[in-house]
Amino acid sequence: MRFKNNPSLLFVLLLSLFSQPLWAEETKANADTEQSETKPAAVPQTLKSPRATMETFLHAMNDIKRGAPERIEAAITTLDLSAINSLVRKEQGSDLAWMLIEVMDRTRVVDLKKVPNQSDGPTYLFHSYEHGDIRIARTGSGAWLFDQNTISQLPAIMDEVAETQRVDGKQAESSKIPWHIRFRQQIPASFKAATFLLPNWQWLGLLFTILLGVVADKLLSFFLRSGVRRWRNQTKHQEFKEISDDILRPLGLMAMALIWWSGINLMGLTENVMLILLVAVKFLASISGVWAAYRLVDLVSAFLHKRAQLTENKLDDALVPLIPRTLKIFVTVIGFVFIADNLNVDISSLLAGLGLGGLAFALAAKDMVQNLFGSVTVLMDRTFSVGDWIIVDGVEGSVERIGFRSTRIRTFYNSVVTVPNSKFITATVDNMGERRYRRLSCKLSLTYDTPPDRIEAFCEGVRELVRQHPYMRKDYYHVYLNEFAASSLDVLLYVFWETPEWNTELRERHRFMLDILRLAQGLEVEFAFPTQTLYMKQEEGDGSAADEMSQTKAQQLGQSLAQQIVADTTGTGVKPPPVTFP
Repeated sequence: MRFKNNPSLLFVLLLSLFSQPLWAEETKANADTEQSETKPAAVPQTLKSPRATMETFLHAMNDIKRGAPERIEAAITTLDLSAINSLVRKEQGSDLAWMLIEVMDRTRVVDLKKVPNQSDGPTYLFHSYEHGDIRIARTGSGAWLFDQNTISQLPAIMDEVAETQRVDGKQAESSKIPWHIRFRQQIPASFKAATFLLPNWQWLGLLFTILLGVVADKLLSFFLRSGVRRWRNQTKHQEFKEISDDILRPLGLMAMALIWWSGINLMGLTENVMLILLVAVKFLASISGVWAAYRLVDLVSAFLHKRAQLTENKLDDALVPLIPRTLKIFVTVIGFVFIADNLNVDISSLLAGLGLGGLAFALAAKDMVQNLFGSVTVLMDRTFSVGDWIIVDGVEGSVERIGFRSTRIRTFYNSVVTVPNSKFITATVDNMGERRYRRLSCKLSLTYDTPPDRIEAFCEGVRELVRQHPYMRKDYYHVYLNEFAASSLDVLLYVFWETPEWNTELRERHRFMLDILRLAQGLEVEFAFPTQTLYMKQEEGDGSAADEMSQTKAQQLGQSLAQQIVADTTGTGVKPPPVTFP
């Protein structure tokens, strides 16, 4: 939006578009076609005759002068505005109604009894002027209205009677007339001359309006910037310390657009010029309003993000990024409706058209809808939260952000993988962040020459380390001689840590393993490594008989020795109870 720092560019653009755009002509043509194809509606009683139309107009304008401005709608219904583009019909109709009553007040007192009351008959002529006539004519629909010629000639007629005194009893009502109508009457004739396209006084009015809008924009932006800077230095909320000084800059543009909007309405511009300028200013006001709402959403987002960081619940960490996106979509929709309303776009017809194209849109946006449902699934099922360590479809890392369309995962080699949320509807997600305990399962290999009592002492010492380390799980662990391996006696080590994150787990695992090494060193227990020993023996003579006898004796010796070991350790006939943890 380059015009935010140079609003004069907008004015130059508008002046280059003074010719009526094609789409406006198409709008009028389409409106006329629709009117011709539509069955005429019943004529209201207020427009059934010249007298009814005149009475409706005069009563409505008198009510406005008594303090009922909403009656302007009734007055506008008596004017044939079909030749005026619908985008500016309301603004033009209001000014034309005031011009018409002003001309009548400077002509004569209206005697309603002299106005024809028949629904059929010739055109009623109120008065003829040098620059035109004021007439009430019957339209094709049967309603009696102030005709198009009257409407088009009203500004010239009002300038013609500007020096004429009001009729008796109407002088006090001059204060009720809008000031821009009164101002127009006081303009000298030299300023009413049109040197180029527009009367000179309207050029001066446009210049003054643009200048006033630019000054208001600069002043308001300066005060807002100073206020934001002062508030940022005084606030106790750290999340607002880094906001930009220009965060409320769109409000200045909005003020400028509103001033231009008001000024254009007050100058009585011709239809073509007003159509271009008013549409452009309405669009600028809408864009600046949406932009300002976006900035306010950013402030709310910063506040919510800081509050989410202060809570232990991870669900709000996932929801907070979605809230500003939702609000911005809502603001965009409101802005779209506002623009459409000011451009007289039929919202109901537009929605109906969207409904007819809904199937095609759904097919084209199938992936987008799947991603949206995937994000809803993640939030509702709490599959994972921001910061969790997850594994999904071969991607492993920490969840950095959960969006409407995708989820960003920061891998352990510091890259970012974007996973579409539709994956989470059917994929298997391994949430490592939901682990309560972190396991270590390994084997401590001891040399074969380690005495049994040393192995027993070593295993009990490791169990005591588990009981003494603060982060280790005390209700479930195993340390036992588990296997006779090829080159070692393997002790199974099966333990858990109750740690909140991976960093603490690494530190506690480091401390535990170092303590095992210190324990082994204190008990003079050596760890084995893969080795092979080759024995060479030279046999002498045939010793089969001796070997057979020694085998029998060896069996007897082994049995007696085993019985003695069990008696000395566990006890003969004693069955130890299952393992329990204190």
